[in-house]
Amino acid sequence: MPALPAFTPLEWLLLAVAALAVGASKSGMPAFGPIPAALFATVLPAKASTGAVLGLLLVGDLIAVRMYHAHADWTILRRLIPSVVVGVLLGVVVLWYADDAAVRRIIGATLVLLVVVRVTFLLRERRSATEPRPVPTGLAYVFGPLGGFTTMIANAAGPVMTLYFVASRLPVQAILGTAAWFFLLVNAFKVPFSIGLGLMTWQSLLLNLVLVPALILGALGGRAVARRISPVWFERIVLVLTLSSGIFLLVRA
Repeated sequence: MPALPAFTPLEWLLLAVAALAVGASKSGMPAFGPIPAALFATVLPAKASTGAVLGLLLVGDLIAVRMYHAHADWTILRRLIPSVVVGVLLGVVVLWYADDAAVRRIIGATLVLLVVVRVTFLLRERRSATEPRPVPTGLAYVFGPLGGFTTMIANAAGPVMTLYFVASRLPVQAILGTAAWFFLLVNAFKVPFSIGLGLMTWQSLLLNLVLVPALILGALGGRAVARRISPVWFERIVLVLTLSSGIFLLVRA
């Protein structure tokens, strides 16, 4: 019978906050997506943390699909999935060879770079007199592999894909529905690889079971907040938390 690790009270608190953030991010506040990856990587070794959080993410994905399944944009999903698979497979290779410090640096640098790119686009739109335009279709072949790679090595694709969905000018409800189906499909695809790499274990699943009540509480709160937030503030929160998480992971490495 698997046993839970001997966490300190502070570590249990951090894990509970991470589970709350998973629930909030899946039910209506994807801006909170980077928080679980950062907190789990603080309590556990970076590579082991990816398997430990995956079970929670799948529970959150099922809740999100139940809440927002009718709002998904399947045209965008069909465009993304093939290139995401490439990114996931690349992530598997990196996890096989990289150590914990390298994984943290890769994720941190990726998140910071994404914020810089998105802010550059926003500033360019603000200086232009024309109506803001959606991102070009071809960028799916950039964001897809990047999302697949970051979700495989640290479950940190939430900021990557939310930035893409927001930049695609989807309404907030469509972002939530599209993200719900996207992550359910991608996270389920990751399970065999995580088991094969020894990252998803019976012990990690037991930890997930203990943390599920906090996840459900976060899901209820996230849905309530999502109904009241404006698209402008929604994107600002995404950018600030993405940048903060990226810097944290770089410093932590």
